[in-house]
Amino acid sequence: MRMDIVKKAARTTDKKASEVRVMLRTAGLRPTRQRLALAEILFERGNRHISAEGLHEEAMNHRVPVSLATVYNTLHQFTEAGLLREVAVDGSKTYFDTNVDDHHHFFIEGENRVLDIPLSTLRVEDVPVPPEGMEITRVDIVVRLRRIDN
Repeated sequence: MRMDIVKKAARTTDKKASEVRVMLRTAGLRPTRQRLALAEILFERGNRHISAEGLHEEAMNHRVPVSLATVYNTLHQFTEAGLLREVAVDGSKTYFDTNVDDHHHFFIEGENRVLDIPLSTLRVEDVPVPPEGMEITRVDIVVRLRRIDN
């Protein structure tokens, strides 16, 4: 599978059904009715961060009959295929990012919002040497924020 095509397709905003179908096939996924519907909802507004529960709620609002378990499974399939990036902000809270380029994140506590930090604004130094037989695939940084009460 050509990941450069998949990444380019995932970055495109305002996806039409035909574009979503091609994106899924290019990523090696069969474009089932549920995958197509969820992908259209996910990618229709460009880059964003969403939880499985949030996508499930949006699917219900779009009258897409899908279970929460199917949403989780589909998000993990999209992540494995390179269409999404998983962002863990807590042991119990995971978001899925439609921007699969290298970058880091702010997490706004109390609002449960995730925002991108451009890679160029953060420098990671002194990354530890991985154990023998291992390689570093990426470094994820989540900077936690909270509003200051005035």
